[in-house]
Amino acid sequence: MMKPIRHIRRTLALKLTSGFLLLTMIIFGAALTVLYLQARAIIRREARERVQTELNTTVQRLRTVLCTIETATESNDWLVTEHLNPDSLLNLSQRIVMLNRNVNGCSISMEPNTFPQYGRYFSAYSIVKGDTVVTEREGAYEYFDAVWYKTPKMLGKACWVDPFNDYNPQTLYTTEMIASYCKPLYQGDRLIGIISTDLALRQLAKLVKAVIPYPHAYYMMIGKEGQYFVHPDTTRLFQQGIFTDVNPRKQADIIALGHEMTAGKQGGMKVTMDGVPSLVCYQPVPQTAWSVALVCPESDILYSYQKLHLVIIIIAFIGLLTIAILTTRIVRHAVRPLKTLLKQSREIAAGHYDMQIAQTRRVDAVGKLQNAFTFMQQSLRQHVSDIEQANATTQQRNEELAQATLQAEESERQKTAFIQNMTHQVRTPLNIIMGFGQVVRDSKNLLSDEERSSISSMLYHNATILNRMVLMLYDSSETGQMEEQNIKKQMEPTLINDVSLESVNFAREHFPDLPITFATTLDDSEMMTTNRLYLMRSLRELMYNAAKYSDGQHVGMIVSKTSDGKIRFVVQDTGPGIPVDTQEMLYTPFTKVNVLSEGLGLGLPLTMRHVETLGGTITLDTTYHDGCRFVIDMPQ
Repeated sequence: MMKPIRHIRRTLALKLTSGFLLLTMIIFGAALTVLYLQARAIIRREARERVQTELNTTVQRLRTVLCTIETATESNDWLVTEHLNPDSLLNLSQRIVMLNRNVNGCSISMEPNTFPQYGRYFSAYSIVKGDTVVTEREGAYEYFDAVWYKTPKMLGKACWVDPFNDYNPQTLYTTEMIASYCKPLYQGDRLIGIISTDLALRQLAKLVKAVIPYPHAYYMMIGKEGQYFVHPDTTRLFQQGIFTDVNPRKQADIIALGHEMTAGKQGGMKVTMDGVPSLVCYQPVPQTAWSVALVCPESDILYSYQKLHLVIIIIAFIGLLTIAILTTRIVRHAVRPLKTLLKQSREIAAGHYDMQIAQTRRVDAVGKLQNAFTFMQQSLRQHVSDIEQANATTQQRNEELAQATLQAEESERQKTAFIQNMTHQVRTPLNIIMGFGQVVRDSKNLLSDEERSSISSMLYHNATILNRMVLMLYDSSETGQMEEQNIKKQMEPTLINDVSLESVNFAREHFPDLPITFATTLDDSEMMTTNRLYLMRSLRELMYNAAKYSDGQHVGMIVSKTSDGKIRFVVQDTGPGIPVDTQEMLYTPFTKVNVLSEGLGLGLPLTMRHVETLGGTITLDTTYHDGCRFVIDMPQ
């Protein structure tokens, strides 16, 4: 810790920069703290307003649905007293359910012995079952003790009762939890029954949960005793309430919220719900004893605030960093000349003459000293640059000379190898021709016809070999290449099977003992526009190589047409094939897989050149492993 402080004290630039930064950080910190706290208060206020607005909208939407049910009940109760007979009550119950989509069921239950023919009990009940409305006279059970019957009877007026389970195996019932709007029916001053219109709790919860302002916010609704009947945790519904298992010392905020809601008050407070600090806004549902609350975790409310926190930190960091950079540059600019001179003096003393010292317009002693050092450094750098340039030129010339020497040696080696190979390849057929020519000359009257025929064939075969080598050498020369440039001007219609069979017969003439097959899927009249001579040379070369290097059993050509309309020539044989490690050298001129084999190493390179000049392609089928297979695709 003492070393950085000592370094700052000894460095003028760092001392000035540190003091300025310290003052800036104090001002920045105070300003950002005020901004931070003000933004937090604004976000909380806006969040409470937003939550309260959403809650008001939800209560209004809920009240709209409740009003439709109340209206459906109020507008039909007079029909009961006007038409007090069993059938009318059944029809009226069904009519209320069918005409109001928010109604899940409706019951019209009469006082004991209203209809003597049915005994003590008569209740007309209609409920929604799937897509239909089921209406029945309920079975005999003591419905007089049900909350939906005794509550309005005791109050003497219409009211909403808390949701309850309608399960009653003795008669018609719904499997859903329902809340009912119940109204007593009077004939004069005499109570004759209760009309009860039901709303499914599922629909009620759907209305309440329709819109939430934050991702993790949720609604809860409680009854007059504090029991839950809307809550995201369904295990608490009707089994627990807002006061259940609450520790008065640690959860006094929840108890206060529960008392506010059960008392039918409206407001908002900060409450820790299930261990999560939250903003809770609550409001009673008009005309009921229920209260609905919207719970919004503070983590959701302050999410944008936390992002602002991060933004403020980034802004503060960038601001301080910018100030630090600017301050450092200003201070360094003030002391730069002296530092530059010190650094350059050390560099020159160490033998480094290539670093640039900038000139200055300052006219004081420091400026003159800097310009003098600049002139000295430029002179030294020019001198060193001249020496380095001379060394680089000498090294480049030496490298070029060494490369030229290697190229000359390689050229000499290739020339010697080519002459040796050419001499060997030409000498063998010439010796055969000269030897058999001497035999014919000296023994022409002693030879049989069969021997003369064999000698003639041998002379023709070797003469053909010499002609083939001379033609290859000519094609590989500059003159041959120039002639090949005019191939496309000599294109003419050519019979495909005819030129293919001619190439096969060429191989048969030179290898009469070898079975050579020919197959085609094209008609004999099928033609293609090409240069017949160069196409035939290419096919002959492939057939000749296939016959020469095969196992002497299977050599053949297959002619067909591809799906894209090209003419395909396939030349294949059985035998040793071409090793994988030498396949890259197939099309290199004067290169042979086996240096002792016959030929100049020009066959396949010239064939590829001819084929590509004609607009086609030649490939070695690497998927064929019984020997060697070449494929030529030519445009028709």
